[in-house]
Amino acid sequence: MAAPRVPWQGRLTSVGWGFVVAGAVVLIAAQAMGRRDLLHLAAFLLLLPATAWISTRLFRPGLTIERSTEPPVVETGQLAEVHLAIRHAGVLVGRMSMAEQLPSALGTGPDFAYPGRTVGSDGVSRYRYQLSCPHRGLFLLGPVEAHSTDVFGVTEQRTRIDDGSILTVTPAPIPLAASVLSGLRGIEGVIATRMQANPSEDDVMTREYRHGDPMRRVHWAATARHGDLMVRQEESATSPEATLILDLRRDAFPVASGRAVPADEWAPGPPEFEWAVTAAMSIAAHLADLDYSLRLLDADGSLALSHSPSSSEPDAPDYSGRTGLASVAEGLAAILPRGRENGSAAPRAGEGFGDLLLDRLEAHGQRGPIVAVLGRTTADDARVLAPAGSASERALALVVADRPGACRGAVEALRAAGWFAVEATPSTRIDAAWLALTGEVLPW
Repeated sequence: MAAPRVPWQGRLTSVGWGFVVAGAVVLIAAQAMGRRDLLHLAAFLLLLPATAWISTRLFRPGLTIERSTEPPVVETGQLAEVHLAIRHAGVLVGRMSMAEQLPSALGTGPDFAYPGRTVGSDGVSRYRYQLSCPHRGLFLLGPVEAHSTDVFGVTEQRTRIDDGSILTVTPAPIPLAASVLSGLRGIEGVIATRMQANPSEDDVMTREYRHGDPMRRVHWAATARHGDLMVRQEESATSPEATLILDLRRDAFPVASGRAVPADEWAPGPPEFEWAVTAAMSIAAHLADLDYSLRLLDADGSLALSHSPSSSEPDAPDYSGRTGLASVAEGLAAILPRGRENGSAAPRAGEGFGDLLLDRLEAHGQRGPIVAVLGRTTADDARVLAPAGSASERALALVVADRPGACRGAVEALRAAGWFAVEATPSTRIDAAWLALTGEVLPW
């Protein structure tokens, strides 16, 4: 996405060409009339733009720029403040102005004069401006294009100072109701598990007495059975785990014709996919607030963020805490359905839920909930995924389609297998769809 630097390119301005034309006319008149004074005037009119053009070729300042953004990663809907620090080396002749180039999604970049009104003791001119970030994605800020003219305004030069820098805009999470996942976790955000030594009913929770064990933990029934002093097994607290499935199948999110986007700019997915990404971000934030560690999988079982060009940890097996949530947000900033990263929108037949996904869900066992955010899904595909719900404490699915009822068969198939499932459209509020998983009816 970086824009290549462009060397200084000089040319005559309209004023300069006016001098050339006037000089040529006066020269012809001087020859025709034999007037030496007109010859002197013609020489002046022709030499002035030539001298100015040579001076701009000889005196080209070396410009450097530093760009930073506060904050460095921005949520959708927030303002970002961009800071520019520009300096030059060499002789600065004439007047110079600059313009920051921005993608169309972020509006028009600012214009400013150089040097600025205030120049630091280090010779650096500093500027700042604010950006509104209405959409998630990766956006190229810059390059800065410099435009200089000589003191007479007869020649001009243009160049791109830098290669630009990338601004990451992440989807903003929406607060979700805690009641949907209530009753799944132990005290203080942990799940209690017991280490089993023997399969008998008494031995499941006991072990041999060790020096220092308190007598109140002695299990007398197991002691009588074994003839040795036995105590109750300690419970080991582990962090709860959750699996979030984000559907990245191309045929799950058909592309509709719409506004053309330049090939060198990042473009969001269809409305259904953007809804799914925001839902996934909201669910991830909700699970992080409940102290779950999170696995993020694609419908084929691969790590979902491994398909994202914005992911800082594409191969991480799970994410936990606020740092993990920040990594998830960065990964979701530029994620797209598989195969559309380079602009391809052709669907591929046969994309369904892979065996790898089912194996990973089965291995997940009863260690936490499974939440699936799916696009257009057939009833047959849903029946493939449905048995995986039995491998979790609770299985939930949000199925988004372009119109109500388009995936009713898939929702019914998941519900028949014990899933909490609901259908939504891009116009459905995500928090309302989440709450509807508890059984409330969505108003279409």
